[in-house]
Amino acid sequence: MPFDFGIKDIIDILLVAMMLYYIYRLMKESRSLNVFIGIMLFVVIWLFVSQVLEMRLMGSILDKLVSVGVIALIVLFQEEIRKFLYTLGTQQRFRTLLRYFKNKDKEPEEDKETIMPIVMACMNMARQKVGALIVVERGIALNDIVETGDKIDAAINQRLIENIFFKNSPLHDGAMVISNKRIKAAGCILPVSHNLDIPKELGLRHRAGLGISQASDAIAIIVSEETGRISVANKGEFRLRLSAEELEAVLAKEM
Repeated sequence: MPFDFGIKDIIDILLVAMMLYYIYRLMKESRSLNVFIGIMLFVVIWLFVSQVLEMRLMGSILDKLVSVGVIALIVLFQEEIRKFLYTLGTQQRFRTLLRYFKNKDKEPEEDKETIMPIVMACMNMARQKVGALIVVERGIALNDIVETGDKIDAAINQRLIENIFFKNSPLHDGAMVISNKRIKAAGCILPVSHNLDIPKELGLRHRAGLGISQASDAIAIIVSEETGRISVANKGEFRLRLSAEELEAVLAKEM
């Protein structure tokens, strides 16, 4: 019987390779890489025993372990699975398609009134080396994050932002959440990113900012208390050492 290998087989192999690579990246970020390697070794042994050596007894035992193991993996890696499904839903192509159904009639002046107080407050805090973490909500609601802090629901104001992050303020350690052009809450607790590639000089504020950008489509603005530098976390990536103009451009584009 001739060996039949067509274009569908090539696509099949590429899709499996892409899936394994994405799972590898996901496990690496969540510090579960050794578990991933162990699972892959188990799968290789299972295929070798059942398909190559054709050991019926050992193969049937491993088959049972695999069927139970799938349920165990779902329980064990529920956060990673949730993140995978979220990432699929927030792909740029899908979001671009959804924008056609939204109202695009925005006034540039209204956007500037929202962005400039944030930019000016960040620049002043950067000069004084006052640490800050501001999260700007976009498509995905952050109600669960708002509930962890103190609700404010005030208009965006430069002096209010600076007062909240003042070193003696009881709310300066948490994150501020901005939603629908209003300051919704302050002192909020954010999920911390476990990405091992984060530079060591970046502290807990940066990890929290990256964490919320990975768990949602929000933008996180971080002002470093040690260096006074301004950073933005967006879509699980950092933009470091931003000037006022660069911060304004990022917010104008992404908001």
